[in-house]
Amino acid sequence: MSTPAPAAPAPTTKKPRPWFLRFEVIVLLLLVIYPFFPFLDHLIGGLFDEQLRLDRALVNIFVFAILALALNLQVGYAGLLQLGIAAFFAIGAFTTGVVSVEKYPFQFGFWGAIVLAPIVAGAAGLLLGAPTIRLKGDYLAIVTLGFGEVIRVVTLNLDAITDGPRGLSPIPSAWIPEPLQTAIGDEGNQAHFVTMYFVALILLVTLVAIFHLLERSRAGRAFVALREDELASACMGLNPARTKLAAFAAGAAIAGLAGALYATNLKTTAEPNTYDFNYSIIVLCCVIIGGLGSIRGVLLGVGVLITFDSVLSPLLTKLIQKGVGETDSVFLSLTNWRLMIFGAVLILMMRYRPEGLWPSERVKEEMHEESGPS
Repeated sequence: MSTPAPAAPAPTTKKPRPWFLRFEVIVLLLLVIYPFFPFLDHLIGGLFDEQLRLDRALVNIFVFAILALALNLQVGYAGLLQLGIAAFFAIGAFTTGVVSVEKYPFQFGFWGAIVLAPIVAGAAGLLLGAPTIRLKGDYLAIVTLGFGEVIRVVTLNLDAITDGPRGLSPIPSAWIPEPLQTAIGDEGNQAHFVTMYFVALILLVTLVAIFHLLERSRAGRAFVALREDELASACMGLNPARTKLAAFAAGAAIAGLAGALYATNLKTTAEPNTYDFNYSIIVLCCVIIGGLGSIRGVLLGVGVLITFDSVLSPLLTKLIQKGVGETDSVFLSLTNWRLMIFGAVLILMMRYRPEGLWPSERVKEEMHEESGPS
């Protein structure tokens, strides 16, 4: 008489973590309270007698996170190699200047600008995408790179509209009700800072939620199908041209929104040379290092690179120069070496972790499919 086979062990189910203990919720909570309790700023000031100013830099980090999400929609989701995202960033910034500064009669203010800037930038994305929709890979990258340089040169030379190398200023702050402004206080331009901080944070959180829904929607699956195989997606009934154009226009519109926030935070559009090819490359590095097609990865990439560029690099430069006793040497300034550092990090990432720091599950499986079981 044969003995019965032992019963298979019951599968163990991992208890889900409570929502309030999730990493994203904790980070968001810290970001909400940080303007009022900048504990890291106080810590660095107490240890090294230097100002960190992370509270002010966080607004810039939020803006670049929005810009990186726009690029991730085009490159990470739809597979469009876009090297001119800075052009749409500039279009959003200068649209904000035109509809806000006293030089022009429009006077729509900040709240009007964050509506009009994405519309104008999205229309520019349609105008660029329509004639280049059949281009792929390197050819599309060259066209978008050229478009970025065209926008920079045009805004630099249109003195009558953009004030040339001076840029448009002053751009008014975002309007908020008088009681709220009084409660915040205006010491050291505090009302402008707090308003821009929370407006940028709310818009960033809203976009993250929209992208999270997009990943599970029909449009999101269409973008991924286009990235994986354009021919196969066409055979399945998708319209590749329409899908590309939608990704191009939507990404451009979000980049325009980031430009509106950037210009309003600075209270000026800055000079057109600010929006050069370096901005496009830095944002692309954030997307690649964080993880193509991954919302968490893109935010992590921005947090690492932009924080190093705008916060840690100046702080470390001051500490190194103070320790050495020499403040004029260009070789001791990490800011002068930042592009070399970014390039080295990108090379190392491509060699040892090509999927990024926090990749999406799909991209992670694609990158390591050869190492799986045969």
